[in-house]
Amino acid sequence: MKLIASAILTSAQANIQFTSITNAFDDLIIFMSLRNSADNAGGTIAFNTGGTYTRRRLLAVSTTVTTDTAAVDYQVNTSVSTANIFSNGSLYIPNYAGSTQKPYSSSSGNENNATTASNSLIAGLWNQTAAITQITLTPGAGNFVSGSEVYLYGITRGSDGIVTVT
Repeated sequence: MKLIASAILTSAQANIQFTSITNAFDDLIIFMSLRNSADNAGGTIAFNTGGTYTRRRLLAVSTTVTTDTAAVDYQVNTSVSTANIFSNGSLYIPNYAGSTQKPYSSSSGNENNATTASNSLIAGLWNQTAAITQITLTPGAGNFVSGSEVYLYGITRGSDGIVTVT
C-alpha cells in the first residue's frame, strides 16, 4: 500500500475530491474519519463524472438489521451525534484502472455515545468501463466539518495475486 493523497479538513467543505488518480496500482482503498454538519448519516461517492451505480446495503442500527438498495456508500457522524466524535470507514475499489465495470465495497460506522450507533456494509457497482481517475465523497446533506480526514492508498498485488504490505 502506498499513500496517494490525503485530505485533512481545516474548515467545512461540501465534498472531498481526489483528482488525477494515477493508474500505477491494481486497487484503491480509502480510509475515512468523517463528521457531517447536518443530521444526515449517509454519504455517497462518485467516480469520474458520470455513470450509474447499483448498490446493496446491510445496515445495523442498534439491534435492528435491514437490507436495502439506498443510494448511500458510507455512514457519517452527524450534527446530532456525540460532540467531537467522527465516523470511521473504508472503501475498497479493486481493478480501478481496468476496462470492465468497477465493483466496490465499503464498511463504515456512525458512532454516537448518547443513543444509537449504526454500521453498514455496502457492495456497489459503477457501470462504466473507464479507469477511475477522480473520486468525490459527498455527505447526504450539509458539509464535512473541520477535522474530517480521508486517505487514498494505492495497492499493488504481487505476480501471485497476493497483496504484500511493505
